[in-house]
Amino acid sequence: MLVAAMPTDGFPLRPRCAGGEKPLVIAHRGASGYLPEHTLAAYAVAIFQGADFIEPDLVMTKDGHLIARHENVLDLTTDVASHPEFAGRRTTKGVDGVAVTGWFSEDFTLAEIKQLRAIERMPGVRPANTRFDRQFEVPTLQEIIDLVQACERALGRKIGLYPETKHPTYFQRLGLSMEEPLVRILHRNGYQGADGRVFIQSFEVGHLRKLRRMTRIPLVQLLGVGGKPYDVEAAGGSLTYDQMATPGGLADIAAYADGVGPEKSHFILAPDAEGKLDPGNATDFVANAHAAGLQVHPYTFRAENRFLPVSLRSSGEPHALGDSEAEIKAFLALGIDGFFTDQADLGVRARDAFVAGK
Repeated sequence: MLVAAMPTDGFPLRPRCAGGEKPLVIAHRGASGYLPEHTLAAYAVAIFQGADFIEPDLVMTKDGHLIARHENVLDLTTDVASHPEFAGRRTTKGVDGVAVTGWFSEDFTLAEIKQLRAIERMPGVRPANTRFDRQFEVPTLQEIIDLVQACERALGRKIGLYPETKHPTYFQRLGLSMEEPLVRILHRNGYQGADGRVFIQSFEVGHLRKLRRMTRIPLVQLLGVGGKPYDVEAAGGSLTYDQMATPGGLADIAAYADGVGPEKSHFILAPDAEGKLDPGNATDFVANAHAAGLQVHPYTFRAENRFLPVSLRSSGEPHALGDSEAEIKAFLALGIDGFFTDQADLGVRARDAFVAGK
């Protein structure tokens, strides 16, 4: 198995908790609970909140640059719709088998992307974040790396990168392969292998297998809720995410990846009928993944009431904050090795309290 053959000095490939290390706090799209996601400001705030890793989602521009957006549909997170010079580029495309209408990153050069400004993706859930609309540019992967390395020097600690490649099969068909520019940029900036403080994650299987042949950077297979990885579906394959989450499926993943990123409630611990997190309802997913030699980094912990089990919600509006720290601690007790959160400060506090109480 490839994982066993890779060196374990430096960045540990074994489950971190099993080695006595703190579970990782991964800032999901930066401090996205407090600022518009995937902006340098959001990443910087998450770093200063104590996040171990920041997570940029990556898409491609027309001229082959990797930029940070949750999707290639630009109107979800930028002010592109208010630019009359780009009005004619609004179109409908099939993205991973779904018809989508909007403006798309692959129809813009990087110079044109830099004319846009970020906006809050969920204004109804995070109305306070809208006060930052149109204040921040869309960053490139290189700009994110420059920020991380500057913060490392300023803070005197290592900060990890956890990029996710979005729609790699889709971009491949457009002649905009993501693997080569991603690996080139990471290697050029000193992220060479297992000790490089980087994970690369994707929902697609073939994409990760290709990356495995190109780099020794640890890889993470994401597991969606229902359905199949898009590259499997596009090839007419039958492999589903649920099958991948079985002991046999996890063993297969360990042949090309070093960790798994499951949706937390679907695969690990769902609230009971009363909306409580009962450890007795937990699955054996974490134990099975560890048995296969995989780290487990579930997504996504969010503090707003609408994302929490009923028993952990506050008495406020759906966008008010509930007790996300209790939810995080419940999952930490099951042995996860890290977790994605929109509020890194709350995640760090919950993680540190949990570790101190062990």
